[in-house]
Amino acid sequence: MTSSLGKDGLVYRTRSANEYANGDNAGVATPDEETSNNHDPDGAPLKRKLQSRHLQMIAIGGIIGPGLLVGSGSALSQGGPAGVLISFSLVGIIVFFVMQSLGEMATAIPVTGSFTEYAQRFVDDSLAFGLGWAYWYLWVTVLANEYNAVSLVIGFWTDAVPQWAWILIFWVLFLGLSNLGVLAYGEMEFWLSLIKIIALFVFFILAICISAGAIGPGTIGFRYWNDPGPFADSINGVARTFVVAGTLYAGTEMVGVTAGESANPRKAVPTAINQVFWRILIFYIGTMFFIGILLPYSDSRLLGSSSDAASSPLTIALSDAGILPAAHLINALIVISVISAGNGSLYVGSRTLLFMARNGKAPRFIGRTNAAGVPWVGLIFTNVFSCIVFLSLGSNAGVIYNALITLSGVATFIVWAVIGICHIRFRNALVAQGQDPSKLPYQASFYPWGTYISLAGNIFLIFFQGYTAFLNPFSVNDFVINYILLPVFVLFVVGYKFWNKTRIVRAKEMDIWTGSRYVPEEEMEIPKPQTWRSRAVKIFVG
Repeated sequence: MTSSLGKDGLVYRTRSANEYANGDNAGVATPDEETSNNHDPDGAPLKRKLQSRHLQMIAIGGIIGPGLLVGSGSALSQGGPAGVLISFSLVGIIVFFVMQSLGEMATAIPVTGSFTEYAQRFVDDSLAFGLGWAYWYLWVTVLANEYNAVSLVIGFWTDAVPQWAWILIFWVLFLGLSNLGVLAYGEMEFWLSLIKIIALFVFFILAICISAGAIGPGTIGFRYWNDPGPFADSINGVARTFVVAGTLYAGTEMVGVTAGESANPRKAVPTAINQVFWRILIFYIGTMFFIGILLPYSDSRLLGSSSDAASSPLTIALSDAGILPAAHLINALIVISVISAGNGSLYVGSRTLLFMARNGKAPRFIGRTNAAGVPWVGLIFTNVFSCIVFLSLGSNAGVIYNALITLSGVATFIVWAVIGICHIRFRNALVAQGQDPSKLPYQASFYPWGTYISLAGNIFLIFFQGYTAFLNPFSVNDFVINYILLPVFVLFVVGYKFWNKTRIVRAKEMDIWTGSRYVPEEEMEIPKPQTWRSRAVKIFVG
């Protein structure tokens, strides 16, 4: 057992391959070891203060965001009620397998660089460079979309304050909250996510009552599945919603990033990963199902339709049913979700930059942290680039903004595909170095088929999501928007590879265990027998 300084600025106790093979579980790093790197010229190291309940709610917060509550209207208008269920279900299956792969690696090697560092260790340093910048760009666009969403949603209450002013107000608010430290972030995310869960279940109950005719003007049932129909544009509409689904599902993988600042990743990460399937099924598929019942996809008020009016489909449905107080509550829920998701976007974006800066893939000054272990330069850098949201305020610039947001969906599929590649390479390294995968603290379900299915699915979606550009007549604009990120990503990877003369890491040379942290089995909590009630609470609340 040795202590070493990890690449993310943390001090770890690392087991050798022989210690791992013999099952020697030494303890986790002590608090003194965690903070002993104060001489670091880039600032204090990150703090490992996130508890299991924090990671549970961060996993939910990454799912229930303004994209789901507002962007679901765009998905419905493009795909129709059946189209969105198909696209979101298929992408949800892919996400499940991606999270299984990530969970296995993040439990064994919980580092803040997460899959960006895994790409560096298990594949090629150049792939980590391209992946890191693609993932950072993804969160910049997600953050910009959140600023845009909250400025539009608040317009439901008042138009006395211009949209650009609301964006500036929340810009300052997010930056201030993100500098409070990781424990404050985890605690705030816990309570905000709890509010979102309760509110969504209230909406589900109200949706059932509205559809059955107990509330509102009359029974709706599946009326809108017949007129205007289940599909907005047959298979073409389904294809368009794949990108929307990818953008809205972005965030499920952030558990891998937060693992590096978790106090006990061996316990917390697997629990969060295992609950992803149920959360996808209930929150995403459930929300899409109910808005598809309550609203026709041709409704001009849906975000993304031909109308200039932008609103949440949840708010529209409750307003049409005459439940105006509930509509106000849903609007307030969207604002809460934006605060939660905005903090999450800045958190992941800044931590990705931190790893990149401290590994020579970004300017070194971006990796600076303050005494609380907050990468404040990375936070500012990410927030500054999110100002692309102001492009949405102009009619001509709005086209550019929509194109930039569309690219984030493609970036999501690229990131998920690389996670699958890293997982396959990680397993190959275990075999090549004589390690037993069955002794991993967490094993991915359905390996290897699940990993290969997710990898193939993501590669397929990377190319399929923009196929409508090839329909007659061929659209040059759509083609560029849907595929421009691919050559840019390849250029980043190939350019870095030739400039730094990197090579693909051989399986026998891969660094598997640097940064691993293990809890002695005698210190692990022994799970108590659970009733069906406690299991249900565990699924939704963690």
